[in-house]
Order: sequence, then C-alpha cells, then structure tokens
Amino acid sequence: MKEVGMSGVSEDDFITEHERKQLLAALQTRLFWVGKEIPYNCDIKGKMCNLHSIVWELLQKEKLDYEDRKLINKCILYIDEKAKEDELDLATDQLTREEADKLFDETAGLLRTLMTLRDIEEGTSKEKRRKFHETYSRERVAEARRWLNFLKQTGEAI
Repeated sequence: MKEVGMSGVSEDDFITEHERKQLLAALQTRLFWVGKEIPYNCDIKGKMCNLHSIVWELLQKEKLDYEDRKLINKCILYIDEKAKEDELDLATDQLTREEADKLFDETAGLLRTLMTLRDIEEGTSKEKRRKFHETYSRERVAEARRWLNFLKQTGEAI
C-alpha cells in the first residue's frame, strides 16, 4: 500500500534521482528544444511576460533599431537567469512527476527563446528560416514524386 503524506501525495509520485538526471541531461542535448514552444506567459522577476509575442514582433521587423537590441539584451539577461533558476530547481527540489515535467517544459521553452533571441540579434534568424523553408519545399516535392512513382508501380496512377 502506498504511503500518502500530509499533502496527499505519495512517495511514488515524486521523481527519482534517475528521472531527475534524465531530465537534466535532456536539457543538455543538442535538439532538446524540438517541439518546445516559446512560452506565451512566463513570470520573470515578478512580471508576466508574453515571450512569444516579443519574439514574433522582433522576427517581423526588417531591421532592428537600438531599442530593439536593448530589449533583446534585456530579455536574454532575464531569461537566462530564469532558465538557470528553473534548472537549479529541477536539480534540487523535491518534485512530483507532473511538477518536474512542467518545469522541464518551461526551462526548455526558455532555452529555445534564448536561442531564437540570439539568432535575431545576430541577424541569422531570417537566413535560417529561409533555408528551412527551402529544405521543406524540396522535401515535399521529393515526397510527392515518391508517392507518384509508388502509385505508378502499383498500377493505381493514371
């Protein structure tokens, strides 16, 4: 029988040291951010920030001005600090699996935001986006050709 503490959470609901190490290691992998969204709402220094909107607005600008760069640097500083706090909490706090997953997702989203802001600041984001769309379009055409060839081989195509 599971022992339930005063909070109504059993010992089995908390992450193990092994699970904790897996989550922390996952944040260090090269593609940790795949599938993670830039957070819409995040509490940074007691202020709710819509990071998604900030990044989107910066991406839409043709050219960044002094104020944009100042905003990017300020965001990078605060988000980096918040991500480190979250990572420390993930490494040290007693967390349920649900809390750990939520904290992992938030941290991964913050780290993705940092990468995107740095790309915007360096001016590489538009080039990366263009290359992605080119590759995606090429792959879609190649996939369509494979399907047509398959259909021809099976006698289904006209």
